[in-house]
Amino acid sequence: MHETTLAIIQLGAVFFGLGLLGRVARRMGISPIPLYLIGGLCFGVGGFLPLHGIDEFTHLASEIGVVLLLLLLGLEYSAAELTTGLKRSWMAGVLDLVLNAAPGAIAALLLGWGPVGALAMAGVTYISSSGIVAKVLGDLGRLGNRETPVVLSVLVFEDLAMAVYLPVLTAVLSGVSFLGGLTSVGISLLAITVVLVVALKYGRFISAIVDSPDHEVFLLKLLGSALLVAGVASQLQVSAAVGAFLLGIAISGSTAENATRLLEPLRDLFAAMFFVVFGLNTDPRTIPPVLGIAVALAAVTTLTKVITGWWAARRQGIGKMGRMRAGVALVARGEFSIVIAGLAVASGQVNGDLAALATAYVLLMAILGPIAAKYVEPIGEFFQRRRQTV
Repeated sequence: MHETTLAIIQLGAVFFGLGLLGRVARRMGISPIPLYLIGGLCFGVGGFLPLHGIDEFTHLASEIGVVLLLLLLGLEYSAAELTTGLKRSWMAGVLDLVLNAAPGAIAALLLGWGPVGALAMAGVTYISSSGIVAKVLGDLGRLGNRETPVVLSVLVFEDLAMAVYLPVLTAVLSGVSFLGGLTSVGISLLAITVVLVVALKYGRFISAIVDSPDHEVFLLKLLGSALLVAGVASQLQVSAAVGAFLLGIAISGSTAENATRLLEPLRDLFAAMFFVVFGLNTDPRTIPPVLGIAVALAAVTTLTKVITGWWAARRQGIGKMGRMRAGVALVARGEFSIVIAGLAVASGQVNGDLAALATAYVLLMAILGPIAAKYVEPIGEFFQRRRQTV
């Protein structure tokens, strides 16, 4: 069979399978993300029936999925709301960094992976998955909740911290000079500052540039600008997700509302590919040897994320249920953690088991996060009723 024909058949099977999994998830009343991940595991490296010939498309589609997830998340908020949220929540961001980076670093040191391994694992356990969190908040209809701006502020702080962390990690892994590492960090911070200033000062002009009464033209300009900004941000050592989010922040008013309606179907399609690709690239055979350590890390860092969200929401005067929703919303890890582990192992500077541990850990957290977010309210209400009856 011709390679192109085979690829088309496999992609058709993947999309149809995603539709079936999504229907099952809807019947179960949960987010489809865990089922997408498990489906990817079954048909990826080391799975029951590995797929071949679609790697390039699925990888690119997954990258577009993350960009669209964060773009639509940014469209929900204005630049003024972002800066206000960051001013109010920077202390929560620092607490988040300390509580959630420490377990990974300590685990790496106990396993004998040295300071470089500790630096890499600190990033793996620290950073929440903006893509998964955005998808879960949308699926559960919580984008308008009082605690959601708090969650977004913490996520933005994390992504901005990554703009500093990733150049530092890359410099340490490649052995470049201290001055070279500082240069990379400076470029990242400058790029973020420029984008924020443009979003705050000239957002209305950006909205006017991408807007159009013709849906086809509007979609082309909107998608094109999102990919351009994300690509340039990535080239400048800033997360593509940060670039897409800030573009969404810059677009406001009726333009943002129309963009959301137009992009939602595309977001759902490509976001599903992101989660499947994560599973496809995970070899199930690497998980059992490190599963015990991964479970221990998952338990500890679930608690530390919940503490972070609870504390941040409490500072904003949000009720107990909102604090719990904020905490569990931050639990999921995903794309950034895998990127960090991949960089570390590819450099040859850390133990190869780091990749297996990071994969098992992220898979656990990517499944646990959406499930916890779904059931936190029923569980919280159950305990409230028990206290009232005692």
